[in-house]
Amino acid sequence: MSWPLIPVCDLCELAVDCVNKTAPTVEYETEFKMIRTTNVKGGFIDLNEVRYVTEDVFKKWTRRSKPRYGDVVLTREAPVGEVGRFTSEDEKVFLGQRLFHYRPNPQKLDWNFLAYALQSPQVQGKFKGMGFGATVDHVRVGDAEKLPIPYPPLSIQQRIGSVLSAYDDLIENNRRRIQLLEQAARLLYKEWFVHLRFPGHEHTKIVDGVPEGWEKKYAPEVIAFNPIEKVKKGTSIKYIPMSGLSTTNMTIDLCDSEIRTTSTSVRFRNGDVLFARITPCLENGKTGFVNFLAADEIACGSTEFLILRGRFVSPFFTYCLARTHEFRESAIKSMTGSSGRQRVQPGCFDEFVIALPKTILLQQFDEYVSPLFTQIGLLVRESNQLSKARDLLLPKLMSGEVSV
Repeated sequence: MSWPLIPVCDLCELAVDCVNKTAPTVEYETEFKMIRTTNVKGGFIDLNEVRYVTEDVFKKWTRRSKPRYGDVVLTREAPVGEVGRFTSEDEKVFLGQRLFHYRPNPQKLDWNFLAYALQSPQVQGKFKGMGFGATVDHVRVGDAEKLPIPYPPLSIQQRIGSVLSAYDDLIENNRRRIQLLEQAARLLYKEWFVHLRFPGHEHTKIVDGVPEGWEKKYAPEVIAFNPIEKVKKGTSIKYIPMSGLSTTNMTIDLCDSEIRTTSTSVRFRNGDVLFARITPCLENGKTGFVNFLAADEIACGSTEFLILRGRFVSPFFTYCLARTHEFRESAIKSMTGSSGRQRVQPGCFDEFVIALPKTILLQQFDEYVSPLFTQIGLLVRESNQLSKARDLLLPKLMSGEVSV
């Protein structure tokens, strides 16, 4: 079935480009959040990794528009063609540069359908140069405004949007659950091992700055950094780039992964922790927990990762430690190199002291948090399956091959 192609601006109440210059941000958290192109990906808009601005800047940058629930956002550049549904009720969010803002006319266009139409092979092909001439690294404002999209009757749009959004709503719900589970694990780590309010702390003396029975150890005594893993030449191996890591949670984005027959020297197994060693990724706290590999499988990643593997502590303890401010600050202080491209030095943790708790306390901690990490792994796998199913169904629905 072939549907007519209609310019998207004819179907929208609003189709405008954002203010095309960089908004001045602040280092502290405010009510006013700026979405950048990196926040828009795969149909979602991530409001956990935003920049903050003052109220005055917010007012200036929203003079054209500000997003609301049911709007759709498109990246015009860096990267081209990413799409996100705005599913938040937060009214204090605005769009940074290189983002295009659509607000469908509900009498003509279903907002979920628009988001999936923009992600369809037919429309994505135009972003790759099939519709705009030569391959492009950006979409012009006029092209984004007049972009032709498939236009079935509204009732069909609504059915298609409902089917596909059901997948994404489940994925988004899983993401929220993952964040809560990880937050619970990290809060327990902080309570026990940073604030030292562990079970029985009321009756434990502090000796030389640590609870009695604990040991002061240098980090390399407790954690192996960049452990060596060998793979046969030509072996197919998963590769995770720096973009696969989040700044706010442990989930590693497998949509960014690829299969290679040549491996980098940075190799890891399940239970290892990936720690960014380059600015600005380190300063933003990019850290990942590997839990997506088969039992004996080895994967590789960006050479800008440090691999952390616990020697006498569990992967859960290692991950929570790597997420602490103190651990990250120790790495940042060792950075050298040209501005904007500084790297952590290999021996940055040689003098970093870890207060190693008693074995019984480490075991108790693992008993509490291990089920949380297990549940996170299950939710990640479920979301990956939902994403694959949605991606298989989307082009069939958009082409009319599968009817609803």
